Amino acid sequence: MSTMNKTTLLLLSCPMVCLGISCSSPYQMTGVERTRILVDEKYDQYTDAAVEAFIAPYRQQVDSMMSPVVGHSAAYMNATRPEGTLSNLLADILVWSGQFYDEQPDFAVYNMRGIRSALGKGEVTKGDVVDIAPFENKVCFVTLSGTHVLQLFREIASTGGEALSHGVELQITPEGQLLEAKLFGNSIQPDKHYRVATIDYVALGNDHMEAFKLSTDSNMPKAETNNVRYIIMKYLQEMASKGVAVNAAIEGRIKIVQQ
Repeated sequence: MSTMNKTTLLLLSCPMVCLGISCSSPYQMTGVERTRILVDEKYDQYTDAAVEAFIAPYRQQVDSMMSPVVGHSAAYMNATRPEGTLSNLLADILVWSGQFYDEQPDFAVYNMRGIRSALGKGEVTKGDVVDIAPFENKVCFVTLSGTHVLQLFREIASTGGEALSHGVELQITPEGQLLEAKLFGNSIQPDKHYRVATIDYVALGNDHMEAFKLSTDSNMPKAETNNVRYIIMKYLQEMASKGVAVNAAIEGRIKIVQQ
């Protein structure tokens, strides 16, 4: 066998030997957990001089855009399944925004995957809101029949929960089955029509909420000012003008029930 062939054989054999060794492990995965980590000033004590020097020319420009305060938060809020304080707040803001579009939504849905940060207690800046809603999603309003609302709630149950506005009451199993759905204490009527506030990405049936593909009478404003982050800022500013620090509570909008 030539030297080149011997070398090639050795190079091909080494990964196979290493792979065989690495596959033998005393460890086994027992579960997977996730959480949102709020990155705030407590991490400022760990600085890197080289990184600081690199970003220094850009810091002033970015800070001038992102540092203005738009409101205040009364408590730390995050978005969690089946229900979270921040997710509740954002869904309620979508309902609140209806007044600016001649809309009176019965309820709102905000997708959990679209909420990209938590909200710290205290001053809320433009940058904080951009962190929460960084995408170019616009608020929109659609109509669903009661039959399709029930389909939507079944799809939401299957994901373990999405952000739902005040008045929605879902009971779901740990396996993601819908047991009961009410709106302000009333059962969903299959032959009734419901006006729903959401964002355009969700209204297209994304994030497993395909019932939205069956919606009618859509109102999808396209202007940049209808971007959901601007609506969140507008809400915070209005509350601040009234001296109110925003807050939200866990209300039982989605409850996991053992059968």
